[in-house]
Amino acid sequence: MSKIRKEVSAIVGQYTNKDGQTKNRYQRIGSIIETRNGEMLKLDVIPLKENGWDGWAYLNDPKPFEPKGLPADDDMHF
Repeated sequence: MSKIRKEVSAIVGQYTNKDGQTKNRYQRIGSIIETRNGEMLKLDVIPLKENGWDGWAYLNDPKPFEPKGLPADDDMHF
């Protein structure tokens, strides 16, 4: 069984926040996965960016899994 060690993300653009500050927009593009043969890089997408992607990516600790859009147990009717 593989374990995600790091999330790989890249800057794909910029935006202006409500205070007028320019911020980078990031996209998760893959993962570093621990396998029985060692760590491996799995790219899911190649980021599209104006003027092209520069090849740099960030390695971040994985975020905890939080299912989105699922009703709470109390809201499920069978």
